Amino acid sequence: MLMKFENKRILVTGGASGIGKALIAAFYHRGARQFAVLGRDKTKMETLKSAFPQAHFLFLIADLAQPSELKAVFEGLPAEWNVLDILVNNAGVVSAGALETISDDDIIAMQHINVTSLIILTKYALPRLRRSNEAAIINVSSGLGLIGMAFYNPYAATKAAVCRFSEALRRELNNPSIHVMTLYPTATDTPMMRTAGASGMDRPEDVAEKTIQGLINREIEVIMGGEKMLVNRKLNFEGPLELDEKLKANYETMRQRASAHRSM
Repeated sequence: MLMKFENKRILVTGGASGIGKALIAAFYHRGARQFAVLGRDKTKMETLKSAFPQAHFLFLIADLAQPSELKAVFEGLPAEWNVLDILVNNAGVVSAGALETISDDDIIAMQHINVTSLIILTKYALPRLRRSNEAAIINVSSGLGLIGMAFYNPYAATKAAVCRFSEALRRELNNPSIHVMTLYPTATDTPMMRTAGASGMDRPEDVAEKTIQGLINREIEVIMGGEKMLVNRKLNFEGPLELDEKLKANYETMRQRASAHRSM
């Protein structure tokens, strides 16, 4: 039976823009109306009300760089959110460049926001997800979580951690009623990418659509980047030194693009 979204309660981190907002739109157009959105900026989240006028929003204010705030968020949820159907761990930050140039604070914040808060949020969401008859967890990793690239060392480490967390959680839950899926976007036209200097990026709407289709089909991975990504992923596993040589042609371009790429 295909998953239906009309009566689902959906919690999205980082839902005010980019892929998070596009996912809300994709759920909304399939009938979902109950959304909890977790983020730092309530003003940005308030714009969702006009974008999706028939939806009912619960805005949860927390700094994901402070994992201790997440327990308080769940303790303060109203009774109608005692059951959660879909958790989308989408929030993330990036600070790129040569490793020696990335500040200690940025490295720590990437670990806290991209990994630690995602794990803790999932921990506190699980009792509510278990009360659903058809639950799902969508963890947003990155293509850089599959293939580590120069000038994205700490960021790639955090996104690889999301990959392994999803895999381990799926096996730990061993529960067909809670589907765990990992999304691997490549360069996507979102506010997070504005300083990256990239071209030919995916549209967030296309990423969201592929994600929803993957959820409906109960896929455990949704990988963007087309055939090129799949070929390079295979090569990275079977012949990593060969991929090293292949990537050297783009080394200087990567260095220049990453030098100003920061979205914290």
